[in-house]
Amino acid sequence: MQDRVVDPGAHNRAAWDKYVQEGNEWSRPVSAEDVERARMGDWSIVLIGREPVDRSWLPTDLTGKDVLCLASGGGQQGPILAAAGARVTVFDNSPRQLGQDQMVAARDGLELRTVLGDMRDLSALGDAAFDVVFHPVSNLFVPDLAPVWRECFRVLRPGGTLLVGFLNPDVYLFDHEALDERGELVVVHKLPYSDVTQYSAEERATKFGADAPLEYSHTLTDQIGGQLAAGFVLTGFAEAPDQSNASAQYMSNYFATLAVKPG
Repeated sequence: MQDRVVDPGAHNRAAWDKYVQEGNEWSRPVSAEDVERARMGDWSIVLIGREPVDRSWLPTDLTGKDVLCLASGGGQQGPILAAAGARVTVFDNSPRQLGQDQMVAARDGLELRTVLGDMRDLSALGDAAFDVVFHPVSNLFVPDLAPVWRECFRVLRPGGTLLVGFLNPDVYLFDHEALDERGELVVVHKLPYSDVTQYSAEERATKFGADAPLEYSHTLTDQIGGQLAAGFVLTGFAEAPDQSNASAQYMSNYFATLAVKPG
């Protein structure tokens, strides 16, 4: 069943470029009105689920703060934070996702930098360059997390904060078709789960579509323990359901952590 030659970075870059063309929910840019409200101090951004992130997790005043929106293209969080006064860099694997941020910046006169790359390799960014790393639910698209946490630690300044959203790994226990089509929770997969090891390329094409992103579950040891191993101190935790998913009545689908790089 294993298809080890697949390149998840290249595959998922093409998949997310296609999502942008199709108008995926996480590729729809914020409006000019949203940006104007953010300039006036009225703003919110999403880290997990569809609820605004706790504002206490971010600096009270973003003016002049260097913020990295990591794997966070799509013209959503980056432009809002830039309008709120931050110096924003959006780093993403998809050129079209970054194009959404560039479009909003040009439309609304925002200063915002975009960088194309894999979240596991931030070598294009300097050491201790950021006050905040904002990393919404996206690390399911890479097979290994340790490089992500090491790089986040490196690019943050002492005292800087890392906000991370990620999937509850238990959501990968269930059969995809039974859950989506009938709302049934049928346990079929062992954890940790991977599209690449669970299915052949032909099976993935039949089940999800040949162009669908490759997904990987990660243990809580890799998610939370990995941040601790990289040197972070965790100071906040949150969870949220995914109301579009039938499992939401039984469990939280999303987790979020707030971590600090010690000063």
